[in-house]
Amino acid sequence: MLEAIDPDILAMLRTRHAEPQRHYHDWTHITALLGHLKRVEDRIADVRAVLHAILFHDAIYDPQAKDNERRSADLLVETGPPIERPTLELARSMILATEGHHLPEALAGSERGDTAYFLDMDLAILGASEERFDIYEGQIRREYAHVPDDRYREGRAAVLRGFAARERLYFSDWGRESFEDRARENLARSLGKLAR
Repeated sequence: MLEAIDPDILAMLRTRHAEPQRHYHDWTHITALLGHLKRVEDRIADVRAVLHAILFHDAIYDPQAKDNERRSADLLVETGPPIERPTLELARSMILATEGHHLPEALAGSERGDTAYFLDMDLAILGASEERFDIYEGQIRREYAHVPDDRYREGRAAVLRGFAARERLYFSDWGRESFEDRARENLARSLGKLAR
């Protein structure tokens, strides 16, 4: 899959994902999403859009910034990978959708479906095994090491409560069947720990 990506672009992305502030949002996260893409590739209309969204969605990651998603989407466009304009625009839209993990209202048809799969891949970690989810929570804490414990617990609990309050965490049938039940268990367990 990565053989389709320009080697210079790939090298730039790997370098970015090796930055020292990354403990979860590193190349391992990208590899996990590529594994999910391989499993559902036959259900996706614009595989190149999803592939580029995966590669670029966390290309800029500063735990102290509020605009990582927008800047990552901008980087995709500025880098100018050799893909068709509609594919580039869809990938950009997917990256922007990770800011709140909501399906953009403007999308319809296959673009909406592809975005649903991408967002579900990005949140698949919530539905990981209990052991892997606990590792993930520890990785996120390390990324926010600059935040004092009390403030971190409040902020993290607010994020997790936001997900837990959703009627559905995942947008595609694949996401719901694969991750929903375990994600809800993991969220409840983590919220319990944060409250203690």
